[in-house]
Amino acid sequence: MFGKKKKEIDEDFVKTEITKIDDDDVDVVMRNQEEIADKIINSNMLKKYTELGKVMYGMLKDYRKGIYTQVPWFTIATIAFAFLYILNPFDIVPDFIPGLGYIDDFAVLTFGLRFIESDLHNYLDWKLEHAEAEEAT
Repeated sequence: MFGKKKKEIDEDFVKTEITKIDDDDVDVVMRNQEEIADKIINSNMLKKYTELGKVMYGMLKDYRKGIYTQVPWFTIATIAFAFLYILNPFDIVPDFIPGLGYIDDFAVLTFGLRFIESDLHNYLDWKLEHAEAEEAT
């Protein structure tokens, strides 16, 4: 997924890489949920995304189960790409570099969230409606 050539993290880079994501990548993300969550929680820079990460994983799970289907593939691919990027310790700025290692992860996650913000809101609305419907029965 990540070439050796040093690249600049910008919106074009993120969009281009998102288009390369497939179902197998989503499977990798789902199998590594705990490891990705740990990296987010244990990084001071990414910690503020802990709750959003949970929502994103919830959306992926519900999508994979087939119970939430009103989401564009681009959104699913964006979530998968962002999580795969965080999972990869040897990305553009390796995670083991103190103070700098998570800057690129933060940038990828931030750009990705910009692309899918309205879809996350729609998902949260659906979750609330779904929960209310279950309570009513």
